[in-house]
Amino acid sequence: MQEAKLHFLDYLRILRIRKAIIITVFLITFTIATVVTFILPESYSSTARIKVEPDIISDIPGVTGGGGDVTYTPYDPYFIQTAFEILQDQVVLSKVIDKLNLNVEWGKRYNSGVPLDTPVTMKMLNQRLSLDPVRNTKLIEITVYDEDKNMAANIANAVVDAYREYRFSMRDEQTKRGIKALEDEYSEDEQKIDAVQKQVDQLRDQLKIHDYDPNATSPSPTLTSDQLHYYNNLMIDHEAVYMKLDKQLTELQPLSSDKLREVLPTVVPDPTLSDLLSKLNDAQQKFVTLTNDYSLANPDVIRVQALIDELNNQVNDRVSGIMAGLSSQAQSEKAALDALTEAVNDAKQKDTDEAARGQPYWEAKRQLENMLEFHNLLGTKIAAEKSDWEIPRTGMVEVIRRAEPGKYPVRPNKTLNIILGVVVGLVVGIGLAFFIEYLDTSVKTIDEVERAFQAPVLGVIPQNVGFLLDEGPDSQHAEAYRVLRTHFLFSRKDDKLNSIVIISAGMGEGKSTTALNLATVFAQAGQRVVIVDSDLRRPTLHKILRVSNNLGLTNYLLKQNTLEEVIQTTAVPMLDFMASGKLPSSSMSILNSPQMKDLIAELKQRYDFVFFDSPPILGVSDAAVLASEVDMAIQVIQYRRYPQPMNIRAKQLIEKAGGNLVGIVLNNITMSQDEGYYYYYSRNEDEPEAPAGGPPDDPGKVGIKQKY
Repeated sequence: MQEAKLHFLDYLRILRIRKAIIITVFLITFTIATVVTFILPESYSSTARIKVEPDIISDIPGVTGGGGDVTYTPYDPYFIQTAFEILQDQVVLSKVIDKLNLNVEWGKRYNSGVPLDTPVTMKMLNQRLSLDPVRNTKLIEITVYDEDKNMAANIANAVVDAYREYRFSMRDEQTKRGIKALEDEYSEDEQKIDAVQKQVDQLRDQLKIHDYDPNATSPSPTLTSDQLHYYNNLMIDHEAVYMKLDKQLTELQPLSSDKLREVLPTVVPDPTLSDLLSKLNDAQQKFVTLTNDYSLANPDVIRVQALIDELNNQVNDRVSGIMAGLSSQAQSEKAALDALTEAVNDAKQKDTDEAARGQPYWEAKRQLENMLEFHNLLGTKIAAEKSDWEIPRTGMVEVIRRAEPGKYPVRPNKTLNIILGVVVGLVVGIGLAFFIEYLDTSVKTIDEVERAFQAPVLGVIPQNVGFLLDEGPDSQHAEAYRVLRTHFLFSRKDDKLNSIVIISAGMGEGKSTTALNLATVFAQAGQRVVIVDSDLRRPTLHKILRVSNNLGLTNYLLKQNTLEEVIQTTAVPMLDFMASGKLPSSSMSILNSPQMKDLIAELKQRYDFVFFDSPPILGVSDAAVLASEVDMAIQVIQYRRYPQPMNIRAKQLIEKAGGNLVGIVLNNITMSQDEGYYYYYSRNEDEPEAPAGGPPDDPGKVGIKQKY
């Protein structure tokens, strides 16, 4: 079997059916919400706003060694939440309680004048305190609720003051500990400095260090940096001159005397040599001129020749002197460079040796200088911290807005509470209705019956149906049984099948009423009908028909009376009745006897239709026996009474017994609630009834309207 899916109309049907539960729950919830809203005392709210900052590291003594930029603690994502917890903790709230004397004040208000214990007061204060952060800021809003608007404002402001005092006290405590740590360190440094000072004095005496500068941390050099720089430059100059002279000598010495006369004036400018070379040139020109006119023996020629020889000797002497001067100058420069280099190196070596000898002393003195510098900074830090300690701090907690008494009460919110009561009442009521519907596994719709039982629904009987014997043929409920009769006739496959047993799974499903009213409808249609009360243990039809139960079915089956003696007439023409009779002690198998089969066969011949009212099939075996002996069986299921598995089990028992189940009758339907799901029937008074013995020739003439 496929599981059916709920349609939108199914939800509406559930709401209609369970409307009593929904309305009841709604009214209860709404009433409770309204009463509680008006009973609760009115409360005012007051809100203070503060700005909180984390501690500054550089302000905490002992964290940094002195000066420097202001440094904040690293980003703490839990800082605001930590502030919330502190605001609600005993360290803050206890101060508020003491400041405002809440133990006594609230004891007068809530405890008949007896002061409250601090834990109780603190719990009450926590319940009245609300903390909210302002998004993406360091602001916190502190809201307090109280019946007294002035008390609410006072508590909010007291919480702010107590939190500030807590933060400042914690900061002061940290400052005290920091200053104490710095002072201890300062004392230790003084002792260390004294020890190092003694070591420095001892080393100076041992190493015989001449230290005349108290600020010096190394020995005084023989040559100052300026002197050393000067001598280095001087050495460079001497070296350059020497290198130049040496290069000139190297180039000039290989040259001949005549070549030197040509080159030397350009290399070493010398006026004397230049003058001699000029005179020599003039003499040589004059000699050439004279030799052109005179012979070599001419006195003028001889005189000029002698002058030339003399000038040549003078030039040679001058060249030799210049070369010797260059050589002497080069040697002099070399000697000066060597002497200067040696003096500088001796001074450097002396400084190196002196530094190596006095290294322990100078290292100890440098250590002493560093310790003194740190000691002075530490003393300055201590003095600064003590000075800052006396200055009030306001940066950690800044009051942005102090709380003011509220003008109007904020609790309870009557409109909101009533609206919530309405909404919650509806939600709970509807939820409960659907939950009960979910737990209810009884038969609810025709679709469920046809899907679960695999059997057609022959008729749907409205709620509160009476007996047609009393209501008459024109009763408003008679139409439902006429429709049931018509569907039954359509379902009958053979006109010879005219014995029917009415069966139900359990007690109280309307089986007897259905059997009697259906038989009445058949009789009113002009068909000869007999109804047999075969519920031997709990017979009821004789009470409805107001006849005696002294003689009946059991008397006939035990062959105590004839058939004519046990059949009784009723107030409805064409309708006869056979009571159950007195239940004998040996009735366990009386319905399964040959006499019962003979009775059924005899009644089938005498009447057009024979109806049997049986006991519940799940209670005793009589119903199953009857289902196996008669031609057809109709199962009555009362709407929303028994679970589906119970009714399905009853159907299976009918089929196992060999019964011919022609259909299901749904009984006790609330048509006003389920009109969208169950058949609604009406019949025109002018339309003809189904003929006796079978369905009409034209089923369309039978007025059956089906509405889903």
